[in-house]
Amino acid sequence: MESGRIMQIINNGFAYPVDGDVFFAVDKFPNYGQFSGQKLENIRAPERVAVDSRKRNPADFALWKAAKPGPSGPNLHPKTPGRLGWHIEFSAMRAPYLTFKFDIHGGGIDLIFPHHENEICPKLCRMPREL
Repeated sequence: MESGRIMQIINNGFAYPVDGDVFFAVDKFPNYGQFSGQKLENIRAPERVAVDSRKRNPADFALWKAAKPGPSGPNLHPKTPGRLGWHIEFSAMRAPYLTFKFDIHGGGIDLIFPHHENEICPKLCRMPREL
């Protein structure tokens, strides 16, 4: 897994592992929704797909997805088969080349919530002194 960065988020109390997957705990991040103007209590569960019953909160999102049996796409880490969650992949790609405080993230206004909101949270939760 993107082990170092994701382990920092787990160790800082903002994420939790379940059966090889790692979920970000939105209710542990006091500023969740600040970027997009959303309030956690007003966020509805996803309607297009079933909510993973292993999540503590339906709004929690995957930082790491464990490999499934059979062909499951690329494995990005030799010791922990699986892949990054959609909301952390840009931060992970940027990390080796740019500093923690430098972030470029593009996309349409339709992605402000949840994608951009969920992309910001793990980055900030790696370094709680920045909150």
